[in-house]
Amino acid sequence: MYIGLDIGTSAIKAVLTDEGGALVAQESAALSVSRPRPGWSEQDPEDWWQGCLACMDALAAAHPQAVAAVTGIGLSGQMHGATLLDAADRVLRPCILWNDGRSEAECRDLEAAEPDFHRLGGNLVMPGFTAPKLEWVRRHEPEIFAKVAKVLLPKDWVRLTLTGESLSDLSDSAGTLWLDVAGRRWAPSLLAATGLETRQMPGLVEGSAPAGRLRKDLAQRWGMGSVVLAGGAGDNAASACGIGVVKPGQGFLSLGTSGVLFACSDGFAPNVAGAVHAFCHALPNRWHQMGVVLSAAGSLAWLADLLGAPAGELVADLGGVPAEPASLLFLPYLAGERTPHNDAAVRGAFVGLDLGHDRKVLVQAVLEGVAYAMADCQRALAAAGTRLESLIVVGGGARSEAWLGLMASVLNCPLLEPAGADLGAAFGAARLGRLAAGGEAPESVCETPPIRKVHEPDPQLAEAYQEALGRYRTLYPALREVSQ
Repeated sequence: MYIGLDIGTSAIKAVLTDEGGALVAQESAALSVSRPRPGWSEQDPEDWWQGCLACMDALAAAHPQAVAAVTGIGLSGQMHGATLLDAADRVLRPCILWNDGRSEAECRDLEAAEPDFHRLGGNLVMPGFTAPKLEWVRRHEPEIFAKVAKVLLPKDWVRLTLTGESLSDLSDSAGTLWLDVAGRRWAPSLLAATGLETRQMPGLVEGSAPAGRLRKDLAQRWGMGSVVLAGGAGDNAASACGIGVVKPGQGFLSLGTSGVLFACSDGFAPNVAGAVHAFCHALPNRWHQMGVVLSAAGSLAWLADLLGAPAGELVADLGGVPAEPASLLFLPYLAGERTPHNDAAVRGAFVGLDLGHDRKVLVQAVLEGVAYAMADCQRALAAAGTRLESLIVVGGGARSEAWLGLMASVLNCPLLEPAGADLGAAFGAARLGRLAAGGEAPESVCETPPIRKVHEPDPQLAEAYQEALGRYRTLYPALREVSQ
């Protein structure tokens, strides 16, 4: 038996799987985000821990025999968060999260001062990454920075609490911007640019490798024996393991709060100019590329809150895949944007509103705007040499037939909807826990699930969407000016 723990932004999720990898049970605990100033986003690590305890206690109470048979635990989590510890492993301040935008000035300065961020790190210096967050702390909270003995990512702080070990996997660590991504090791020059040294970083392991053992007191609390923890993965690499995207040429589209276009590769293939993320995968000798949209299903949730109606009801009112593009354009930059613009300051817009528009048109425009943003990611990955013949779709937005239908036509790419239960990051983490405990071949464990439905592009709609996409792409420069 195996457990996957996902340290998300909105919730802690735990899944229990059997020896064959089938889902036995799952639990979750909600989290909240603190926003002390506009553009800031923080969480208290203690909230992660209490959420993990709640999930594990619930699993152990409901399935004591299964939990007693657990031999491996995998961790996944939100990437980029800066969890700062002193020499006694005490948390120095709330964790600065992935969607925090306060370090834009520090990003510009770091890019100008150290070209290795592009050459070794393989990515633009963005406010979402961990490195500029530490530079912000060094400049604005020097008394905190002086006490920093260790910097951990969210899931790795949970590992420390579970095992007493300071370790991280390569997929998550690549998102700090301190990693030599091709060499799969810390880069001293990148750490030095933010006033840090390798000794302040956790040890590095592959995501499928053993990375500590569960503390005896916790094992007793949950009725477990000796349990190994896997290195684990950042949330998207873990999701890739959960749906079997572990070979070059495979990819997936995630429609969660943020949107991700993920492609597996057998080498380090950055596209810095296009704001593509080039990271290590969770498995040895594999890398991946990602295009990221900060507000995907989050855009629909925002509109649902604004209109006072459930998101599912709003989408159902469309009555299926639209016959033609909406006469209204929506740009989903509600929290800034990553790929391809790397612009934390830009904000979203409806363009072309008139008196005849109703909520149905607004909903269609939002779904299409997110699809256009994903098409921008698709183009950025293509510029890095990546072309995907099909994409597996995951995330809450993947439950909408209308959204998947129009998305397939915008991307002009078949979308494969998997059957069965949620195969997200926690499920992928459980697979990594299995690999760490049993030493099996990754391809035999990280299999692609059965496909429930294939959403094919509609040729006529795809042509109409290409014209609308062209108009959408002309609007960013104007939005950038007014946002500044």
